[in-house]
Amino acid sequence: MKQTESGLTPQLAEMAAEIRGHAKDFGLDFFEVIFELLDYDALNMVAAYGGFPTRYPHWKFGMMYEELEKKYSYGLAKIYELVINNDPCYAYLMKCNNPVDQKMVMAHVYGHSDFFKCNYWFSKTNRKMMDEVANHAVRIRRYIERYGLTKVEDCLDCCLSLDNLIDYHSPFIVRKKPAAVREEERERERDDLQPARLRSARPYMEHYINPPGVIQAERERIAQKLEAQARFPEEPEKDILFFLIENAPLEKWQRDILSIIREEAYYFAPQGMTKIMNEGCASYWHSTIMTQKACTAAEIIDYADHHSGTLGTQPGSLNPYKVGLELFRDIEERWNKGRFGPEWENCDDAAKKASWDLKLGLGRQKIFEVRKIHNDVTFIDEFLTPEFCRGHQLFTYNFNKQSSEYVIESREFQAIKERLLFSLSNFGQPCIYLEDANYKNRGEMYLVHRFDGLPLKMDPARDTMANLFKIWQRPINLQTVVDKRKKLLTYNGQKHEEKILK
Repeated sequence: MKQTESGLTPQLAEMAAEIRGHAKDFGLDFFEVIFELLDYDALNMVAAYGGFPTRYPHWKFGMMYEELEKKYSYGLAKIYELVINNDPCYAYLMKCNNPVDQKMVMAHVYGHSDFFKCNYWFSKTNRKMMDEVANHAVRIRRYIERYGLTKVEDCLDCCLSLDNLIDYHSPFIVRKKPAAVREEERERERDDLQPARLRSARPYMEHYINPPGVIQAERERIAQKLEAQARFPEEPEKDILFFLIENAPLEKWQRDILSIIREEAYYFAPQGMTKIMNEGCASYWHSTIMTQKACTAAEIIDYADHHSGTLGTQPGSLNPYKVGLELFRDIEERWNKGRFGPEWENCDDAAKKASWDLKLGLGRQKIFEVRKIHNDVTFIDEFLTPEFCRGHQLFTYNFNKQSSEYVIESREFQAIKERLLFSLSNFGQPCIYLEDANYKNRGEMYLVHRFDGLPLKMDPARDTMANLFKIWQRPINLQTVVDKRKKLLTYNGQKHEEKILK
């Protein structure tokens, strides 16, 4: 069939225009979407590149492609759509999908595009990242031509292993005072230093009791002592990549590669912070558009079959499509019926709560508000309710060593909520802070694992410390907690050591 300039067949272009109109009618505010039609091999390739058709050369992309290709070949997974947070928004469709799937995917894409544009946590991302990623690829290819593939690839391996050592909230928080202000405060502190002075009853004795040379020498000694005691950095630093870019002894091209990895890490961070909300919101809109506007009577069975497949949950895993969609539907029902606020919360009559309906009709308005300001952690914390957990039969589970199987641990609401929030906070990763980069005045890096119940995996931790050493070129120390005891891990460039701290 003849294709349009956008890469779509006339039939698909007509479908896209229809779905776009429905999305506008429902009040969605999205970036303009450019659809591209790809076969499964090309779509797997783009997916392996993180959705960008042009990336720098690295073996990890080939590894991802092989994984996706095998899953598709064996029928274990299928990519229905791929959408990029960009302005305009790029979305990729698979050629072999049937028309019902294509319409569902297009509606899903417009839901994503609305979320990208309107959600606060995406507001600091680069909206021209398609061009920026291509520029990154050009720069790294030039470094490969100049310094050789092996050298540049080793640098990439090292930097990519550290790409989670960033502060996911730093684009929204100013934690540091400007450098000029900090320097002015330090100068003021130096000026305020007053060495101990002896008092003289007679002014002419002042010069003999408090010799100016001695006073000045004492003032300088105090200033040097305070300077030596000053932390470097001044406050614990979570964005360790930024600290390395500013202070590590790197060549210019190595520093540039590290900055590229950090920039891309911050671009992808909001997607990890809003996975449940983003997929839930897109699923809510595709189900709403398909069931109320776009589906014909002949298509409804196929749509329901494929939609239910998207929401299927495997044992031991969390399906963000399912959890997000059901929570948005619950929010819509609660705000339509007025099931919120002090009156609702203070009501302890189960029969009255079951029939509660104030007919407020605020559900859709609330959904637009929620998708604008929340991320997954605040979303779950605010809108997960005991009624929702009971209605969807949620529970926590754990591995029983005696029976060698997973068993239900608790059905209590607080336990469920805490477990879910725990898995979402900091992407379920340990929180690592740089406390001191001048440890023992030898330039050693001292990191602290702020233990919140999530233990370090020792082998990855040692590998990370080895890669940090390659960049910092001084010993790396990491304080953590093992079996409720503080432990210090050290890597000096040759071997790893451990010792228990008091």
